[in-house]
Amino acid sequence: MEASRQPSLIERILLGPGRVLVALFYRVTKFGTHRLPEGGFLLLPNHLTWVDAVILQLACPRPIRFLIDTEIFNLPVLNRIFRSMGALPISPRQAKEAVRSAAETIRKGEIVCIFPEGELSRSGMLLRLKRGYELIARTAQAPVVPVWLEGLWGSVFSFEGGKFFFKWPRQIPYPVMVAFGEPIPAADADIATVRARFLDLGEHCYQQRPVLEGHLAEACIRGLKKHPFHTAVIDGLDHSSISCGMLLAAAITLSRELRRTCPARRIAIVLPAGKAAVLANLAVTLAGKVPVNLNFTASRSCIEAALRIADARDCITAKPVIKRLAEFPWPEKLLLLDEVLPPLKPWIIAWRLGSALLPAGLLARALGIPRIGDREEAVVLFTSGSSGDPKGVVLSHRNLIGNVSQFAIMLNLDRSDTVLACLPFFHSFGSTVTLWYPMIEGVRSVTYPNPLEITKNADLMERYRVTLFCTTPTFLRGYLRKVEPAKLASLQLIVTGAEKLPMELADAFRERFGKELLQGYGLTETSPVAAVNLPEPKPSRRNDSVQPSNRPGSVGKLAPGMAAQIRDPDTGAIRTLHETGMLWLRGPNIFEGYLNDPERTADVLVDRWFKTGDLARFDEDGFCFIEGRLSRFSKIGGEMVPHETVETRIAEALQLPKDERLIAITGVPDEAKGEALVVLSARDLDVAEMRQKLTEAGLPNLWIPRIIKRVEEIPILASGKLDLKRCKELAAES
Repeated sequence: MEASRQPSLIERILLGPGRVLVALFYRVTKFGTHRLPEGGFLLLPNHLTWVDAVILQLACPRPIRFLIDTEIFNLPVLNRIFRSMGALPISPRQAKEAVRSAAETIRKGEIVCIFPEGELSRSGMLLRLKRGYELIARTAQAPVVPVWLEGLWGSVFSFEGGKFFFKWPRQIPYPVMVAFGEPIPAADADIATVRARFLDLGEHCYQQRPVLEGHLAEACIRGLKKHPFHTAVIDGLDHSSISCGMLLAAAITLSRELRRTCPARRIAIVLPAGKAAVLANLAVTLAGKVPVNLNFTASRSCIEAALRIADARDCITAKPVIKRLAEFPWPEKLLLLDEVLPPLKPWIIAWRLGSALLPAGLLARALGIPRIGDREEAVVLFTSGSSGDPKGVVLSHRNLIGNVSQFAIMLNLDRSDTVLACLPFFHSFGSTVTLWYPMIEGVRSVTYPNPLEITKNADLMERYRVTLFCTTPTFLRGYLRKVEPAKLASLQLIVTGAEKLPMELADAFRERFGKELLQGYGLTETSPVAAVNLPEPKPSRRNDSVQPSNRPGSVGKLAPGMAAQIRDPDTGAIRTLHETGMLWLRGPNIFEGYLNDPERTADVLVDRWFKTGDLARFDEDGFCFIEGRLSRFSKIGGEMVPHETVETRIAEALQLPKDERLIAITGVPDEAKGEALVVLSARDLDVAEMRQKLTEAGLPNLWIPRIIKRVEEIPILASGKLDLKRCKELAAES
């Protein structure tokens, strides 16, 4: 192999001004240059902006020969520059010649670069990788080096906001990281492997973002101070509202009171979604303490366990809540907002003036809020206990700020948008997406305490022109029966989670309301947003290709800054992303562990990789498909039988209504085959008829249940999830 080429005089002349210009507008940080092989190799970067090649060349210690589309290569203004830089033209019509030329160049010891996505990303997400690079690498018998360009999405030269160029830079110089990965042998550099390496590099780079080291309280202060007179929260019960400035002032005042009267680190909050709950959570955070929103719909034993695990001796609530929750196991000390706040009104007015005068950073320091929050405990949420006793999930400042930033990149909402906050704040989606996200990003929220009151929520959507609605498939079924299409006309994004979105529900919703249901995926342990489908972008020009953002049946693409692995559920061996196996995730939003429970933490966290407990695979476009939760499978006669699939086939065979959940499958121990399926049914069903129709529909005999247990209703948690623990208890009675 020949020695690598030195830059020509023309290249050095061109790169000189280039370095100056890039230094003016970008602050480039390099990582992993020591990994670059000495000889020739194929460089594969992600593609976000028109200046990717310039930044990449300035970050690389050796000259790069870029493969450039022939149409662009032959442009009169650029052709001479491309030639002087040693660029190589490539076109579909002369692909073999381009591959041969690139391979020869690599064999001479040079670096050849091709953007494997083949086009600029218009969403900031990694696109499908084209297979042409595999042919070049194998022809040259040279390694492939993935490289990740981080931070360029949102810059002037990216398509963020739906346009190139015509937007103001967010900051100058703009911080960018260029991370080179480990070389991959040509024989191993298939698209699944390269995508996995891209995700790893993207996760590493995202974790370096300085904002993630910040403190949740200061992030909220900055968000609320951006537009102090803008409405922050509208309470859907009485239609009262509070501005960003007044919310901040009231929370600061209450935080001073909490510091004085509540010495414990964690403070329980028992309030439905509303202005008071938003205020309480913000105040606890500003006080330097940890809010613990308790699930007041859970059993008494679960609530007592949560209070014990969190060591929460102080609780913020209100008189009407105490009256409604007569059997609630209240902790030692109660702070009733309707008693505490009225005497503090003069202080609220004073803080409204004071907070307006001080910049966000100085205000945070004046309140004693540290600059660094990072991996310190910020919030504790308790799992719903759908399959066992609740666990205290510790979410750090990094987790919440990180997940809010990920969600913000994907949705790109602004202060003209409105979020309906009807999910309880003890629910992870309700906590991050409808509580912290609106405050940090300056998006208005409309609260309502009960997601089951369908007509009330629909009225609020119409009245306040709600644009983002996050819910569960279980709750959405009621909208098909009770709501007129005009009520949902303003909705631009309907994101569903917590359970699999049935295709028949999505089809019925599209037919009635003309709205796409966008399935997402998350867990309390992922803060919670891990993946989500997005609306399909409209091409800006007639002949432009559409980059897919939504794939029916999938949960969408992973959030920015997340890495994934597919592992064998039994052995833990790594599989390719395109195979089905246990989904492991890593990213800034992965929780810190279970509160005071190192044993269960060690079961699910390995080197900051989180074992989700879900079976999944990825397609070539990067969409994630959740095949089922391991806890929703039964091993019968050595075969894994998916409960959700059996439920769907029974509903189809018996033509059960699609707008309500009438059946649920669970497993019980069976001496002969390991487990047996039990159908819980809220409607009278005939076993013989069901079995005959399932057989006629082609369902394997092993998958056909033999037991039906009639129940009054299918157990559902307040979050909208199936209550798996209660289902097993009912099935055991059969």
